[in-house]
Amino acid sequence: MIFQHIKDLREDADLSQAQIAQILGMAQNTYSQYETGKIAFTDEVLIKLADFYGASVDYLLDRTKEKRPYPAL
Repeated sequence: MIFQHIKDLREDADLSQAQIAQILGMAQNTYSQYETGKIAFTDEVLIKLADFYGASVDYLLDRTKEKRPYPAL
């Protein structure tokens, strides 16, 4: 499963997979496997991506079309 919102957000920000991988502290090939759905996202990675993009985790996982994050606790 390709996570289209995650890929679109990265491309809209004009960032490469290598750049996002560096931000997340991982190898580019690991990030690529996350983005293409070959390996499952960890909670930690999803939260970092949601914070970085200002989006909800549900949006990143293509569960909603609403990008806006939920209100903080």
